[in-house]
Amino acid sequence: MAKVAVIQMNSGADVATNLSDAEHWLVQAADDGAVLVVLPECFSCLEGDLKALGLEERRFATVQQFLSAQARQLGVWIIGGTTPFYEDDENPVFDERHWASCFVFDSQGREQARYDKIHLFDVAVADGKGVYCESDVYRYGDTLQQVETPAGSVGLSVCYDLRFPELFRALSAQGSEIFSLPAAFTWVTGSAHWEVLLRARAIENQCYVLAANQCGVHSQGRETWGHSMIIDPWGDIIAKAGKVPSIIMAELNLVRLKEIRREMPCLSHRRL
Repeated sequence: MAKVAVIQMNSGADVATNLSDAEHWLVQAADDGAVLVVLPECFSCLEGDLKALGLEERRFATVQQFLSAQARQLGVWIIGGTTPFYEDDENPVFDERHWASCFVFDSQGREQARYDKIHLFDVAVADGKGVYCESDVYRYGDTLQQVETPAGSVGLSVCYDLRFPELFRALSAQGSEIFSLPAAFTWVTGSAHWEVLLRARAIENQCYVLAANQCGVHSQGRETWGHSMIIDPWGDIIAKAGKVPSIIMAELNLVRLKEIRREMPCLSHRRL
């Protein structure tokens, strides 16, 4: 059994305030015995000035430094939502956009994984913002990432990835027992699809799901759904947040996960 925590936030444009809020919840998670903590998408800066994240040699360094320090000081593993990240590569065509990167730091403050969001949210939504076009700012990631943690094998995903079941099936085939999903799901799409999609990904892959969402009203008319969840491999919601910033916790039982997979071996029955 391993205790995990999912943090729900109402992040804004001010980086210092967001990091202070995140630290408050991270300390509470550690004090309550969590070994693994998941922060929401864009936890450090939602629609603010990205320069405030600390642009150093084309890298946004502030958030990585914060996550590393918090993980080391608190002795917990942290899945750090997403943060903008840029790294020069050998691509001959210059691309000034950056990745939406989810960093994982271990309890010693060492980076163990980085997942660059694969599916970008280019969608028209009937809300106060209206049109979202992440590909204007972000580059598409192209690599699945799984990381071994004290809670189990975690497959990394972010927000809009939730609508693409093939990503989770591929992570499951690599041995994932847990899916982490930092998100900033909108109020409109969240009220319609958030719970049913999360439970579906848990059921069809017989995995735990740790979904950390943003909540409330943000800048530029944006409103997010909240209702962060921890879901077990049978599809039961074992912890759920409401509409305000909060923390939810649960114990993950990998013995129970193995029992479910043994009693209903769907993954070995696949024909396609």
